[in-house]
Amino acid sequence: MNPFTRILLVAALLLAPAPSLLAQTAVDPSGHWEGVIQAQPNMEMKVEIDLAKNSKGELAGTFAQPAQSVKGLPLSTVAVEGRSIRFVVKGGPQAATFQAVLSADDKSMSGEVAQGGYSIPFTLTRTGDARIAPVPTSPPIGKEVEGTWNGALDVNGAQMRLVVKMANQPDGTAAGTIVSPDGSGVEIPIAMTQKASNVTIDVPSVGASFAGVLNAERTELAGTWTQASASPFCSGCSLPLTLRLAATEGKK
Repeated sequence: MNPFTRILLVAALLLAPAPSLLAQTAVDPSGHWEGVIQAQPNMEMKVEIDLAKNSKGELAGTFAQPAQSVKGLPLSTVAVEGRSIRFVVKGGPQAATFQAVLSADDKSMSGEVAQGGYSIPFTLTRTGDARIAPVPTSPPIGKEVEGTWNGALDVNGAQMRLVVKMANQPDGTAAGTIVSPDGSGVEIPIAMTQKASNVTIDVPSVGASFAGVLNAERTELAGTWTQASASPFCSGCSLPLTLRLAATEGKK
């Protein structure tokens, strides 16, 4: 079983809410939720979900499994209809979909989570306000580092492409994202630090980091990807990774 599948045994939910529930007024599930996925009779996976309205007034959230150093992983979809709630976590090639019904007192939810034809039960309890971490901000970076960088991790012979975007912001900070077209396809916020030609990229939501050195031509960042948590890429590993500036790819 894929290590990341242990985190998200989930995908297109088959559980439909009863018609009477759909007719009810939608509730606000905002808050911090903690609970377990009952993977096997004697195996529980503790997970946390944070839900809150974003700047656009839309419900959004994050997924966490502290035991695997996964925290603040963005939910790709959050939908509420009546007392039924559905949210999707894309932690790998197969999406993870949770669907549940909120209890009458709005303090708990229970339902099923499914992926690739498998469905298992889960329960969550609301324990307080949402704890969604702010998007990471970083000190300014050099203009030579700004842009889109492409690379690929070789994981047991399989290529996992990565796309990293880094840019300075009007407020004097820097911000960026990372996404794997071969994995979740979801952009994840990153933090960056640059000291001369040395660049470090941290991906706190999955407990990963990259440390690389910019070449003299300023077209490549060659270094090492390190990850402690389970993921589609690796678990507790260090892999070589070279990121190439998109505007210069193919211009050898």
